[in-house]
Amino acid sequence: MAQSPRYQQIKSYLLERIHTRQWPPGHKIPTEMALSDQFSVSRMTANKAITELVKEGFLERTPRLGTFVCNKKAESPLMEIRNIAEEVKNRGHRYSSEVISQSTIHATEDIALRLGVRQGTEVYFTQIVHFENNIPIQLEERWVNPRHAPSYIQQDFTGQTPNEYLVKTCPLSDIEHTVEALLPPQHVADLLNVSPQAPCLLLNRRTWSNQHLISTALLYHPGNKYKLSSRTQVGI
Repeated sequence: MAQSPRYQQIKSYLLERIHTRQWPPGHKIPTEMALSDQFSVSRMTANKAITELVKEGFLERTPRLGTFVCNKKAESPLMEIRNIAEEVKNRGHRYSSEVISQSTIHATEDIALRLGVRQGTEVYFTQIVHFENNIPIQLEERWVNPRHAPSYIQQDFTGQTPNEYLVKTCPLSDIEHTVEALLPPQHVADLLNVSPQAPCLLLNRRTWSNQHLISTALLYHPGNKYKLSSRTQVGI
């Protein structure tokens, strides 16, 4: 089997130390000269490895000071629905969650409008904090119509996410997203372990399956640890 290019070997070396937090955010990495000596390559090869990691958001260069490990934000595609557990694991990090609430409630006027049911209708509610390397990156508050997902409330959401369960049982047909920046309510700040004065991103999502409105969710993210992205192809 052919060896990977030398610059890729340097990238892998650097990433392994970043992902295992041997080099935490703010750590100054070895210079191009030091890496070229360590791997017996040219400075151009070492530079290529570092430049790619800068472009990918893992490193940042500071003129006259050196290159440092970034506090890289988690990123989620805005126009897709992905399992947050898979996102975290795909970044080479450790995923965990804590179920704060899992119950049957009566829909308030606001939730009834968002879920397309009558006020007072029984709906399922879950409140879950999602963690990356033990750091909270999302508070998920979700309301589900029992008519279309009757077994939702019986699920063990420490072993699977609500997204994972609903995608399997209610194949997605349509989604609706709105995004806003806001100062978090106190309970959100407490669960995300941030200051009430720290801006958060709120993703307001509704999902349909076969024309049936299945769930509505509020997904709060610390603004300094998370970003949402979108890419659209257009004709030229």
